Amino acid sequence: MDKKHGLFSKSHSRRSRSKSPVRAVSPIIIRRRKGRYVSQPDRHVSEMLPPVIEGPDPDGEDSGSSGDYSRLERRWYNWMKCQLPVAPPSVSSSSGFKRTDLRLLLGVLGAPLGPVHVSALDLLPHLSIKNTPMETSSAQYILQQYTAASGGYKLHSSVQNGYVMGRIRTVASEFETGSKGSKSKSNSSKAVESGGFVLWHMSPDMWYMELVLGGSKVLAGCDGKLVWRHTPWLGPHAAKGPVRPLRRALQGLDPRTTANMFASARCIGEKKIDGEDCFILKLCADPATLKARSEGASETIRHTLFGYFSQKTGLLVHLEDSQLTRIQNIGGEAVYWETTINSYLEDYKPVEGIVIAHSGRSVATLLRFGDMSSGHNTKTTMQEAWVIDEIAFNVPGLSMDCFIPPSELRFDSHVEELSQGPKIKTLQQGSVATRHNYG
Repeated sequence: MDKKHGLFSKSHSRRSRSKSPVRAVSPIIIRRRKGRYVSQPDRHVSEMLPPVIEGPDPDGEDSGSSGDYSRLERRWYNWMKCQLPVAPPSVSSSSGFKRTDLRLLLGVLGAPLGPVHVSALDLLPHLSIKNTPMETSSAQYILQQYTAASGGYKLHSSVQNGYVMGRIRTVASEFETGSKGSKSKSNSSKAVESGGFVLWHMSPDMWYMELVLGGSKVLAGCDGKLVWRHTPWLGPHAAKGPVRPLRRALQGLDPRTTANMFASARCIGEKKIDGEDCFILKLCADPATLKARSEGASETIRHTLFGYFSQKTGLLVHLEDSQLTRIQNIGGEAVYWETTINSYLEDYKPVEGIVIAHSGRSVATLLRFGDMSSGHNTKTTMQEAWVIDEIAFNVPGLSMDCFIPPSELRFDSHVEELSQGPKIKTLQQGSVATRHNYG
């Protein structure tokens, strides 16, 4: 392939590249830059974000749309299908990975957010010992070491935008019910779903992600002022509270944002992770942020993030965050949902001097408790593994037009809360009360 073709030419970008022809992504960036489908602010989301289909379109025909944009969307979809590995027939989605399991997986692990607002323009606090608690000064020192180990502040600051493409694979889904001392496991699925994601980001505080898994696609983005997400079953939704970064970017893909995220953290001790001694930094969402994310019957009680930094390399090797949400049922008792995600970051490699984690795995656990009328709790466990195929920095042609949110969300002042956690609804016997928590 001609090295000067596309946006990822050697003279303009830094990249970590596999054999897959990912340069096909460049027409999307170019067309967005030319304003093909964002030039009219009052367009409906069906044009801003075409209808998301649950599976491949067998006919390859347009579904209610026409013109260049529908052809672009179809070409993008076909390109993504070509990039993603095809699962063997024995583990395909038709072999038992239930659609409800897939939706739950995508709702929790698809596009969760970090606990607090951070900006790429923020500076790390200077290392200070005088009149500074030991836990705080130790955390500042650990972050200085992490910044140096991952490439250094000067190199991080030179990145104005970036692009990441990777493959993901679900490993397992298990549902466990406990009632009055007894436990039972059901809906256990060992089926594997394969997919992939593409993530763009631009300074300051803009990002956009498309994730495909099991025939479903999740879109999420931020224009620096509004965080939003679009799923086939919920449509476009915006997040309440302050703008927060995508958690997936904190999984070894954006060292600068990661360091800023832990800028106000405390060092609470040490622990071995996979046989490696690590320092533990703890960050808690402040009460104002939690209050801003709460609405109506849903209250975010806490959101805590733990970072485990290797004492040997200085790099982040493990990320754990836990969130507790309280849902007040109408005329009933409150139900609590605790979501915990543990991510293990592996295979660090330098990309033009910036050290990036090229693989990893996450285990998410959803625990539902507090409903004494039903007399039982539920626990759901899901796993995900990912591999990074391509990374590029300072991509020419990437503009702010790529991060414009759907028109409904830009002009609608009444937006729905999305926080990391489960989509909660009653059974068919009762009224449906949904609350999708995603960060």
